[in-house]
Amino acid sequence: MLVFDQLREGQLNMCDVAGRLQIGYRQCARSYKRYRAEGAKGLVHMSRGRPSNRAKPKEFRCEALRLYQEKYEGFGPTLAAEKLAGDGFVLDHETLRRWLLAEGKWNKKRGRRKHRSWRERKEHFGELVQLDGSHHKWFGREHTSSCLMNMVDDATSTTLSMMDNEETTEAAMRTLWLWIERYGVDGGKKSLLKATSLAS
Repeated sequence: MLVFDQLREGQLNMCDVAGRLQIGYRQCARSYKRYRAEGAKGLVHMSRGRPSNRAKPKEFRCEALRLYQEKYEGFGPTLAAEKLAGDGFVLDHETLRRWLLAEGKWNKKRGRRKHRSWRERKEHFGELVQLDGSHHKWFGREHTSSCLMNMVDDATSTTLSMMDNEETTEAAMRTLWLWIERYGVDGGKKSLLKATSLAS
């Protein structure tokens, strides 16, 4: 209010006041006009206390929350909003987050899993070789998913990879044999048990 008093007394001009309030010139002029006509209460936003024009109907909210509890309880707001959209309830994930927080169905401070204890790397190549498969649309969205089978030596971070349709025992064994062909039995035989157990 002090800046509008200074504007009225000629100590500041409209551009100065708009800059101080960090609003546009026209908005500042409208606010000043209301201030001159109504005083401080004229500066209160005209829509205060009214429901937002973009607010979802109460029935929509109740039904969306019921469906969330019935089908998607435990899902995060982002994933749940995607699932609800598939059921015909299209809403922003932040809106759903606010609703869930208000209903006590979502805790914004989610507990993190305890980090696994750190261990020393193995000293020698081939002492521990780990095998895992990674499913992804590696060749673009227009292609089906495939599985990248990847072996990693713990001591040296040496890797060997091959692509397969799925992560199967047969794919794991083919990857292991490629490893043995490239690095020899010493680099592969100690990892045989580890590799097959991870793949199964």
